[in-house]
Amino acid sequence: MSAKDPLAGLNAPETAADPQDTVALDRPGFLKRRSIASSVAATPSGTEPVAEAPRPAPEQPADPEQPADIAADGVKGEDDGGNGGGKGGKRRGQGRGKGARKGRVSPEERRKKVLAKQAKRAAERLAQPQPAVLPPARPARLEKRHFGILLSLFLMVILPIAVSGWYLYARAADQYASFMGFAVRSEAGPGTSDILGGLTTSIVGMTNSSSSDTDILYKFIQSRDLVDRVDRRLGLRDIWSKAPGDPIFRFRGNDTLEDLLAEWERKVKVYYDNGMIDLRVQAFDPHDAQAIAQAILDESTQVINELNDIAREDALRYARDELDSALERLKSARQAVTEFRNRHQLVDPSADVQGQIGVVSSLQQQLAEQLVSLGLLQANAQPNDPRIEQTQLRISVIREQIRAERQKFGSESSSGELLSELVGQYETLSVDREFAERSYTAALASYDTAKADAARQSLYLAAYVKPTLAQEPEYPQRAKLMLIIGGFLFLIWVLGVLIFYSLRDRR
Repeated sequence: MSAKDPLAGLNAPETAADPQDTVALDRPGFLKRRSIASSVAATPSGTEPVAEAPRPAPEQPADPEQPADIAADGVKGEDDGGNGGGKGGKRRGQGRGKGARKGRVSPEERRKKVLAKQAKRAAERLAQPQPAVLPPARPARLEKRHFGILLSLFLMVILPIAVSGWYLYARAADQYASFMGFAVRSEAGPGTSDILGGLTTSIVGMTNSSSSDTDILYKFIQSRDLVDRVDRRLGLRDIWSKAPGDPIFRFRGNDTLEDLLAEWERKVKVYYDNGMIDLRVQAFDPHDAQAIAQAILDESTQVINELNDIAREDALRYARDELDSALERLKSARQAVTEFRNRHQLVDPSADVQGQIGVVSSLQQQLAEQLVSLGLLQANAQPNDPRIEQTQLRISVIREQIRAERQKFGSESSSGELLSELVGQYETLSVDREFAERSYTAALASYDTAKADAARQSLYLAAYVKPTLAQEPEYPQRAKLMLIIGGFLFLIWVLGVLIFYSLRDRR
């Protein structure tokens, strides 16, 4: 100890510092917290942790002029800079620099503060309530609900499938199917106008499909009218009741047509695609199925023929009505012309007027010739030449005649009407008669064309698949029905189990 430093003996360490503590102080912050937490955990609850006093480092003499708050800030800065447990290197450096400038704090005091803070935090963590740990699940075992589910599986799935299989394979009667396909065709040749004009080159006998007639036939096959016709012809109730031991697939209705129509929809399937109709007819006997299919084809052919006759008659009726109307109009026009002639004693007033106009034109031509002759005579002959007087007299007579002929145009006829009015009336009647004649000619041509088209155009039923005769039964499709029944029953059972467990979990 030097004589220049009288306080150096007071700051000398009393005991040697533990090397482990010195190393702990030099550790990073997270290693410090781990070691301290382990020491706190080893300490009994409710007691303060006791740590060995480390050997304090020698301090520099404090400046007596330094204020107390600045020294505290220096301690705080040294403490924060020494820990470095959540702050960056920059702030740690700043803290150390500040503490170094304002004064150093002993490692023992710094260690005590750090241990006190960490002990406090550890005590708070231990004081917090810990979540309860559930006991382990017990081993699974069968409950009453499991036996109930197995019983429901047996009653809802297995037993119905077994009963359905027994019925399908033991009691269900075999059914035979007859197939048939046809389409409605129309045969049409070139029209009369095409033949006369030569504008088109249609091929006679070309056929095309009539979609509207096919739609009508498709509805007719599913109608009560066809069911009634086939029943009167074959007796459908007896045909579909030939399996007394099969109460499900045989006919179970009474004598009403509605029950028979419902059975018809079950046994007769109609498929319509792109203007073609396909049928499948089922019966307990192959010949019965073929007979029903043939009856459907015959009745459909009859319906198509009726539609063809109706269309032909409609086309002819319209043409015939137009022809009758044109004929009546022509008769009326001709009768009006005849009455006009009888009333005015004139066959053709226009012809009479044309004759008078011809006379006037001839007189005007003669007048022009005489005027030319008079001019020549006056130029070449003597003024007292008698030829000049004769020419002048002839000119005067021609002019008087022309004036008289022109007055006839405005004179009255024997009936007291002016000739110009008669001509106008006659021209009106003539126009009406000509129009009536042309209309009659056009209507007559249309009627002839309609007759020719009706003779060439016809609808017929083209059967591309004749009613077939089955060699072996195809229905009922037992395997398919079993698969469908089993699938639906199992689906219903699964839904029921899911609903049961969802309700159970809500309670």
